[in-house]
Amino acid sequence: MALSDSIALAISRATGQAFRVDRSHSAGGGCINTTEVLLGQDQQYFVKLNSAAQLHMFEAEAAGLREMETSNTIRVPTPICTGEAGGQAFLVLEFLDLCGRGGAATDRALGEQLAALHRTRAEHFGWWRDNTIGSTPQINTRENDWVSFYREHRLRYQLELASDNGGPQLLRRGETLLEALPDFFTDYQPVPSLLHGDLWGGNHGALRDGTPVIFDPAVYFGDRETDMAMTELFGGFGSGFYAAYREEWPLDPGYRVRKDLYNLYHVLNHFNLFGGGYAGQAVRLIQSLLAQTR
Repeated sequence: MALSDSIALAISRATGQAFRVDRSHSAGGGCINTTEVLLGQDQQYFVKLNSAAQLHMFEAEAAGLREMETSNTIRVPTPICTGEAGGQAFLVLEFLDLCGRGGAATDRALGEQLAALHRTRAEHFGWWRDNTIGSTPQINTRENDWVSFYREHRLRYQLELASDNGGPQLLRRGETLLEALPDFFTDYQPVPSLLHGDLWGGNHGALRDGTPVIFDPAVYFGDRETDMAMTELFGGFGSGFYAAYREEWPLDPGYRVRKDLYNLYHVLNHFNLFGGGYAGQAVRLIQSLLAQTR
């Protein structure tokens, strides 16, 4: 059976409505997955594809989308089904007709709705399952203490990967930062907020009516500042987004320093995924952060 036929059968079973692929087209693709749109019988679906070994990644992504969808705070694509056929894993999502990132009204709505998402709480930091950040495993073992969670399951994990990937100097420098981590939380106590987890500019868009949409998550419960920090790492968010978010839920003054601490995680992950100049960027962040503790 052709891959498209296998996916169509999975969609039919998941929705209870017969679906046959009449045509398909590529939807481009990022650095991790390939994507396409399946069309037929007045229905459209967005499909992500990877090797069969990555099925767990798609299953975790689907679970994360459902977690955010259940919060009733912000629009995400509804996951339809996951599966494996012909040596490939697939994730089928609701097709959303996105038209760029919208305008000023979309920016403000995104800020307001992200703050609402962050007000969705849990008892512990972490999540009920591990997932991935890009294609890197993201460990979500539940912890009561945020500093311990972030030290062990975010920074140390990435630093040890970096050492294995040809960046032993990052682990040596990073160890000092790990010891100093409590210094960044002397007057600030994070709460476990529901996070998108990978909120860079490429992971949000807008429907034709201006409704903001976020997608490609790496969900867990953690400090809301981590989501806000990543929005600043690669750009792509308007000033109205930040103004609206702060009106809904002001950020602590210490965020100015902690945003570098939180973005270090993503810079390390980019080194582990892509290598190159991200090692130097990570070293500079570590040095700058250590300077704040002296």
